[in-house]
Amino acid sequence: MRLLQELYQKIEILNQLLQINGNYIPLIPTEKQAAFLALDCLDAFYGGAAGGGKSIALLIGALLYVHESNYNAILLRDTMRNLSMPDSIMDLSHQWLTNTNAHWSGEKNRWIFPSGATLSFGYLDEPKSHFNYQGAQFQYVGIDEAVNIRENQAKYLFSRLRKLKNVNIPIRFRCASNPPAGEQIARGQWVKNRYVDPKTRKQGVVFIPAKMQDNPFLDIFSYKNSLSQLDIITRKQLEEGDWEIKQVGNIFKREWFELIDNLPNDRKIIRYWDLAATEPSKSNKEPCYTSGAKLSIDKNNTIYIESIVRFRKEPQYTEQIIRQTADMDGKNVIIYMEQEPGSSGKNTIDHYRRNILPEFAFYGDKVTGSKFQRATPLSSQAEAGNVKIIKGFWNEEFFNEIELFPDGQFVDQIDSCSGAFNKLFTPKTKIRIVGDETEYEGYRNKGKCQNCNCEDEKLYSIDYRGKTLNVCNHCRKGFEIC
Repeated sequence: MRLLQELYQKIEILNQLLQINGNYIPLIPTEKQAAFLALDCLDAFYGGAAGGGKSIALLIGALLYVHESNYNAILLRDTMRNLSMPDSIMDLSHQWLTNTNAHWSGEKNRWIFPSGATLSFGYLDEPKSHFNYQGAQFQYVGIDEAVNIRENQAKYLFSRLRKLKNVNIPIRFRCASNPPAGEQIARGQWVKNRYVDPKTRKQGVVFIPAKMQDNPFLDIFSYKNSLSQLDIITRKQLEEGDWEIKQVGNIFKREWFELIDNLPNDRKIIRYWDLAATEPSKSNKEPCYTSGAKLSIDKNNTIYIESIVRFRKEPQYTEQIIRQTADMDGKNVIIYMEQEPGSSGKNTIDHYRRNILPEFAFYGDKVTGSKFQRATPLSSQAEAGNVKIIKGFWNEEFFNEIELFPDGQFVDQIDSCSGAFNKLFTPKTKIRIVGDETEYEGYRNKGKCQNCNCEDEKLYSIDYRGKTLNVCNHCRKGFEIC
């Protein structure tokens, strides 16, 4: 009975607010929208299917307290372009407010109301865009299509929510979105984890699911006809608000990998790096990641994916992280790095060998074949149940990538894992030593290593697949002396 009374009280408050600000809110909320708008909790999420009235719910929520002088609201999307498209949330605000006594400031993308309250519009298109709102104070933050927003940026906006004492305005953080498409999973998986999945939903967070059937103003028949032109995955996401269905590739399945807590002692370990030394920028907002996969193999030929280090940094920071990772891994871990074709690839490997990782067993790897071909052996072993994964914070991003391979947006983790896997199963070339150590000295000479192309004072002659190669001492350590 008490809960029912509280619900009636919330609905009554909502009705009063809608009446007070009726000049700015020309629509009557649907039942689902009303349930969302009546919430007084800090954090809530609305949506699922397309056509459920998500943007309208967020906009009404932002306008509920514009009669109060100490009220500031902001509505955000991922880009200015998406924010200002026809019938988008900012365009909708102009349809509602243009002929009212609210004043629009185009310079600040802000509505100013006679009470002094404001409704601003913003976007988060860069990795550090959230700092544009540093120092601002809001009582309402709304994010439309939240799956396009980075989790850390969304969470940062909680720090902008505050009010003065004795001000009777609730602090509200509100999100709305459809399920993420394949290209959005890497960025938008947090929305499902935080709001939708009851197993991972944060305590106190409320999820109001809505479908097109909940929107009496929508021409459902014509909209369904439009959605019928889409692929089955996207159609189910938009038409039914299905958060479980998703696009998958045909190479890897997450159920093939057993998650474990502990590793056996006797293992051969390799860390393999796939470089992409760049940060997000205005011209390239979603560059590839640098990825370093640490894999090992035990005496039973069971493969373990122990960890993946993944980041997007400029070259100097990339070098620091790779060196730090090597120090943490230890000198018993052999390090490989994919070597790009041409002289620049040789120079990069030589730079890392001489200046970044001189104390470690480090080698360049000239890869051949497509990414698909290089990943196939790992896929085969995973399907057979021979690949296990150590539990870690990076697991979910890894699974999201492998399930979309080879059609996903990113393949850096697959590249580094398949590189390490192939090195674990690559037999070492035998060195045929001729004569005793004194005689062996005669096979050393000054010159250029035929493996890494470096200049060295002493070279070693080795028998490599029937051919004699002169290699430096560092490269010689990568071969097994018989």
